[in-house]
Amino acid sequence: MNQQAKRIKELFGYARTLTKEQGIGTMCVRAAGFFKRRFFGKRARYWPSNMALEAQRSDPAAETFPIISILTPLYNTPQNFLTEFLDSVENQTAHNWQLCLADASDDAHTYVGELVQKHVAANPRIRYVKIENKGIAANTNAAARLAQGEYLALADHDDILAPHAIYCMGKELQKTGADFAYSDEALFRKSPKTAHVAHFKPDYAPEYLMACNYICHLAVFRKSLFDAIGGERPVCDGAQDHDLFLRLIDAMQAKDANAAPLHIPQVLYYWRVHAASTSGGTEAKPYVVKAAQKAVADHLAATGRSGRVEEGIFPGTCHVQWELPEPEPLVSILIPNKDHVDDLEKCLFSLYSKTLYEAFEVIVIENNSTDPATKAYYEKLPDRYANCRVVAYSGGFNFSRINNFGRKFANGKFLLLLNNDIEIISGNWLTQMVAEASQPGVAACGAMLYYPDDTIQHAGIITGLGGYAGHSHKYHKRGGSGYMFRLATVQDYSACTAACLLVRTSAYDAVGGLDEAFTVAFNDVDFCLRLRGKGWRIVWTPYAELYHHESKSRGSDEEDPAKKARFAKEQARLYEVHGKQNILHDPYYNPNLSLDYEDFRESGDLRNLKNVTL
Repeated sequence: MNQQAKRIKELFGYARTLTKEQGIGTMCVRAAGFFKRRFFGKRARYWPSNMALEAQRSDPAAETFPIISILTPLYNTPQNFLTEFLDSVENQTAHNWQLCLADASDDAHTYVGELVQKHVAANPRIRYVKIENKGIAANTNAAARLAQGEYLALADHDDILAPHAIYCMGKELQKTGADFAYSDEALFRKSPKTAHVAHFKPDYAPEYLMACNYICHLAVFRKSLFDAIGGERPVCDGAQDHDLFLRLIDAMQAKDANAAPLHIPQVLYYWRVHAASTSGGTEAKPYVVKAAQKAVADHLAATGRSGRVEEGIFPGTCHVQWELPEPEPLVSILIPNKDHVDDLEKCLFSLYSKTLYEAFEVIVIENNSTDPATKAYYEKLPDRYANCRVVAYSGGFNFSRINNFGRKFANGKFLLLLNNDIEIISGNWLTQMVAEASQPGVAACGAMLYYPDDTIQHAGIITGLGGYAGHSHKYHKRGGSGYMFRLATVQDYSACTAACLLVRTSAYDAVGGLDEAFTVAFNDVDFCLRLRGKGWRIVWTPYAELYHHESKSRGSDEEDPAKKARFAKEQARLYEVHGKQNILHDPYYNPNLSLDYEDFRESGDLRNLKNVTL
């Protein structure tokens, strides 16, 4: 079955399930959104409805929102860009804003100051100062000295604020008291009404933020916090906002280890794409790469972590090569197996011949094999592969119980749950996984798994996909950057597959291992969610690459009534244990993205963007 046919079959299967569980109405809404997205125009698809904007303008509560001072350095700004930017601020649906402009334009661009002065004369909420050009960070700091608001926001001189940006930010800041908040953004060339793509971001994801500045626009934070850390640093010009965000979070977490920026899943900022803008890629400003590396390196130093910051897989991304603990911690690799010695041999041979990390033991968990050749193969394993032994599990098939049984024989500080049909690709795969799982607050690390045809089988698990859980970027071709670099950077995820999952042994034991009520499906999802419930984080790395020889067309559990019933039971248990709404709202996946596909495409209706609630 080809990939397109498989996706169509999966979509119709999901439609049947959705109809059965949530009714024909919900299924029809999803279907309508799908066809609208596919066959009708996308004009203004991120823009709120006129009704929502008018309701905001007449909302008396907006008068009590905290004042947000918008910091914007000006430098030789094209007149049409500047006019559009100023209009976007002055036409906000709420008036709790102040615009602080620091103008470093040269003598050939005096029209910048002249244009701004006209707006200043007509609107007392705009403040302006003419300054010497000392770079983007210093110029932003100059704008900050004009600010009188409780909060500050960053906006570029050639971009556009969404008409409800200040209203939505002010409302959420008042409600939550957050020190730092950020929104989604969209990219446009001519008009924000024809924006061609949005950046729908996850909630706060610390590993992702070290790899790239996914927060970007619109970011709003307390002025007192900005002042306390000394504002932006000229030494990081080019990545000054990335550096600022990391330092703001460091300061927040110095007071409260659990503090985090608030994510508002609304498109509140429109980022103009043109030749000199980094919205089109860091190729426009090559110095951004080095500045970002310095920002992350200084963040590591400030938080007492040891690692070397390198350029990532794609320009504009960073990768931290963590220093491993000494001596290298022992990893106990648990491999369940029933017959299939050809698969097991391929797995073990690649493991021992390619893995550069040396401190590991292998525990093959024999699971009721019937082929006499399997026993003969097992007898030779200890002589062929060092620190490899076989332990015999008895009982019916239960993936969770089998791994829990194998854990009893493990001596390692880490456990690696590994399927017998995995083949190692990159020699440093285990080094990378141990390094990530050794970081403070991290309990487990997952890997990049490919099908044999070099399409992606696993790049992290997103809960809510298909109603329960699915794999990020499944079937995507190998080598791509994915959505917002999410295939090419170390990521925070809600879960990772147990086909290759490294976990601290202490964390495994703290949650009682895998839940044996999940015999086949969702045991890894449940396990990772229980770890997160204990305050741990789950990370995924693209720097650990392996083949998973699972067939793309292995068949569905729907074909076997017994398997279908078991699968439905495990689906129901996932909701029962973790709550349906928690499953459907993954913090590392934006609610404006589709739950019907695994490729980060936009939701079909985007109704939460149109109907901004009061």
